[in-house]
Amino acid sequence: MGRAFVFPGQGAQTIGMGKALADAYPAARAVFEEVDEALGEALSALIWEGDIAELTLTQNAQPALMATSIAALRAMEAEGFGMENADFVAGHSLGEYSALCAAGALTLSDTARLLRIRGAAMQEAVPVGVGAMAAILGLDFETVVHIAAEAAGDEVCQAANDNDPAQVVISGHKAAVERAMVLAKERGAKRALPLPVSAPFHCALMAPAAHVMTEAFAAVVISKPVCPVVVNVRAEAVEEPDRFRDLLVAQVTGSVRWRESMLWMERAGVTEYWEIGAGKALSGMIKRIVPGAQTRAVGTPADVLALKG
Repeated sequence: MGRAFVFPGQGAQTIGMGKALADAYPAARAVFEEVDEALGEALSALIWEGDIAELTLTQNAQPALMATSIAALRAMEAEGFGMENADFVAGHSLGEYSALCAAGALTLSDTARLLRIRGAAMQEAVPVGVGAMAAILGLDFETVVHIAAEAAGDEVCQAANDNDPAQVVISGHKAAVERAMVLAKERGAKRALPLPVSAPFHCALMAPAAHVMTEAFAAVVISKPVCPVVVNVRAEAVEEPDRFRDLLVAQVTGSVRWRESMLWMERAGVTEYWEIGAGKALSGMIKRIVPGAQTRAVGTPADVLALKG
């Protein structure tokens, strides 16, 4: 029986996340302290008692969600459930950075700084109001790819996240995304929902952010991960440290191939998926992708202690 540790992406953030872990486990508290120090600010105070609108800003949400995931992992380790219990790791969008940190490929401080840079660069790549994202429910990925291309015209509209068999997220210029939503409904989509995001992630409009990340990675050491990382843009496992820079830069403008990644892990023998950090969104996706898969969310002290059962 294979097991994967998976790490959530943006949208899972809540005020107070990780606080109970930090209170119960000194190793979890140390994660938030190190992230605060790396960023030169009290991000933990924003996470635990701040304003949700401020926490949801991309440059805050990204390092905050990563810190919560790594704090949960440190709590797990304190109870005897470390990385030796994982055959693979994967993360959804920014969660890929959490996965690399968990697997020892990136240091915690470097991961926090990279995500702060990534979040700010993604926010600044497109003026607010110019771009949009929407979730298309009830159509498969290939159908949505064609709809996005048809709706684009001379603008950008791309399939950004292949989340599960019935949920694909599109991203691009606001008007093009709106045209695609209308087309999707005409082609049989159950719903087409605009997403409350501040920028159009994972599409060609993010090219300026990709350039920023190329420079940011030039100064960072990447080590060999302790287990293979199933990466978003390739939907397959990678272990060679030198490849991660290019793959993480490509991820800024490329599709998150989550559905394919989970199917790849299923073929590799994974039957159990532990979602580490905030929320349970990935667990829901995984159950729709791999019927019969065992999932568990680990985001609270009670979740950690339940591993012993």
